[in-house]
Parts: sequence; C-alpha cells; structure tokens
Amino acid sequence: MLRLMAQLSRLFSENNVPYLDYRLTENLFCRYFKAMNDARSCTAYDARISCVGIGIKTFILNKKDQSIEKIAEFNKLKKTLEGLHGLDLARKIGQYRNDRMIFANNTFDVTETQYHIVGRKEGLLRIFNCPYDEVDVENIHLEKDDPTSIAFDDGKNYFIFNKSKSVLMKRFEVPLKGYKDVEVEIVSEPLGLLEDFFVRYSKGLENTPKRIRGVDYVMLPLYSVRDGSVPMKSGLNQWNAGGRARHEDEVYIPVPIAIHRNYPNFFPDRDTPFALHLPDGRVLSAKICQENGKALMSNPNRDLGNWLLRKVLKKKPLELVTWEDFNHYGFDSVCVENLHTATVDGEREYKIYFTSSSESYSEFIE
Repeated sequence: MLRLMAQLSRLFSENNVPYLDYRLTENLFCRYFKAMNDARSCTAYDARISCVGIGIKTFILNKKDQSIEKIAEFNKLKKTLEGLHGLDLARKIGQYRNDRMIFANNTFDVTETQYHIVGRKEGLLRIFNCPYDEVDVENIHLEKDDPTSIAFDDGKNYFIFNKSKSVLMKRFEVPLKGYKDVEVEIVSEPLGLLEDFFVRYSKGLENTPKRIRGVDYVMLPLYSVRDGSVPMKSGLNQWNAGGRARHEDEVYIPVPIAIHRNYPNFFPDRDTPFALHLPDGRVLSAKICQENGKALMSNPNRDLGNWLLRKVLKKKPLELVTWEDFNHYGFDSVCVENLHTATVDGEREYKIYFTSSSESYSEFIE
C-alpha cells in the first residue's frame, strides 16, 4: 500500500523522490499491522502493538542514508530553559524528553519501544526499524553550543536542539542490514488515473464517515474555563477540598455546562453508570455526577484518581496538580469518545485519552 500511495506522488511534487504524508504513513501502519493509533493523543508514541510503543516517521534520506528529524517540541517549557547553556541545557532537554516517554509508558502500559521508519530515496522507499531510546542524560557529550542551537550525543544517538523554536531533533540512520527496499514507479498522470477511477466506481464508493463533535466525541478541559487556572480544591485536586474527610485519590474530570447544553445526549443521564476505557486497556465504571452534571467520576471514585495521579502523573499523595504538570507533559484536556457500543449489562461505552492545547476545549466548543 505504501508503494501504491507513493506512485501518486505527482499529485503533490515534481521530485523523483516519492512523496508520502506522515499521517498517511501512520494510518497505513496501524491498519495493516492492526495497531492502536495513538497519533491523536498527546503522547510520545504514534501507535501501539500490545505493550510496544512505536514512533512512526517518514522523511527523505540523504546520500549517507541519514536524516535529522524533529522528535519533540517544548514551547510551553521555554521559560524554564532560559538562562541554561551548554551541558546544563542539553541535560534539561534530555530529561524533559525522558519524562514525556515515561508519561506515555505509564499511560499505555508500554514496556518496549521502537521507531518504524519509511525513508524516501529516488525511485524507492527504504523501510527499517530502529531503537526508540530514552536520552542517557548522565552520558551526554556536548558537540556544539551557539546562539541558535546546541548539538549533543549520549553515546547512542545524536541530537540537535533549536533554541528559538524549542524543538528537539534526532539523527536517524539506516542500519547496515535489516532494512527493506520497495521500488516505486511514480505515475506521470495521477489525476487522469483518479478521474477514471471515480467515474467508473463512483456508484459503489463508500465515504469514510467523519467524527462528529458532540456525537462521536467531546473535549473536556482539565482546567477552569472561567479563568484558565487549575483549581486547587476541585477537578484533579478534588482530594484537597474541605467539608469532609477525602481520600487522597479523589478526583473528577470537569464537564463544563456548555457540553451538556450543546450536546445533551452525549453522556448518559446523571448518576447512570457507563464503561470508560482507559488508554492502557483497563475499563472503569464511571458516571456523570454533582450539580449540573459538572463532574465525570469513577465508581469507586479513587480508581480514576489512582490512575491519573499516581500512575500517569506520578504525583505523590497530597501533591497538587498544576499548570506546570500540563506543560511538562504537553496536554491540558482529555477527549472522550463515544464508542457507540454497550456492555453485556447494557452500559454505554466510552474511551478517554489526553490531548494537547492545539485541540483544546476552547477550540472545540466554538
């Protein structure tokens, strides 16, 4: 399928190097290897097969069968990097990279990692896997430090960090053996080919349904939509509220009133149980609770909090969740998907995953 898609390169480019959109590569990998597609979630991996977290990339290879490619972005952590230089900056960036990998491992129960690469060269695709390593922070060796970037290696990989863009890049190299070449003959007139296809088969084509907001999914912010803060005594910090003794894992995910007003049928009625599938495959019993249905909670309540606070965020008991945590791991909202299925007990089923501010509640509700 990669070969077939690459044959249509003239739709996008006159280059003799085949063209493939990175999203297409991710989708094809997940379809044909029956992998979980995590590209929309805000984590370090694009896909998962069982306990293996996989980063998927496609790029043009140079004459040495190498390419330096972006692997992480730290725009929201820019202030924490100000004043750092040289080895101190490299180590801080390396630790941030590792923290995001650990966050993804904790979220999805990942125990193994690798990159799956589709390298593009003139007339062919060179496909290979390579290690997806944490940065060995203690063994970082600084190669370069100038006003625009730093370059460093850790004995296993070579990295470049662009200071102005807060982007970390890594050098990928084709292994000496263990790769597969797929020859590609680029079609000279792909538009004519597609026109012929659609004319001949238009009556039998099936359109892929689009996800409809409020029907197939909703975005829920983990911060206050009123002032943009992370409340100290509600939401993920509900355990810190007064009024009664509370378990240290007591939390809820805020459900703004606008969600219920705009999409009144998305969730079951208040206090009606439903099944909530977590990214690591576990299923919690959950329900909409509290006045105006403002809270998504698990039953027992501590199950959701134990997963979010202890396993994913690695917060210590009685330690507040803050904006710094969201910035550190690169998310501020969750997406809840309606699976449009039901359990054997008749409970509706939903799935939850983390998402970044680029797909946040404020953009979703407009």
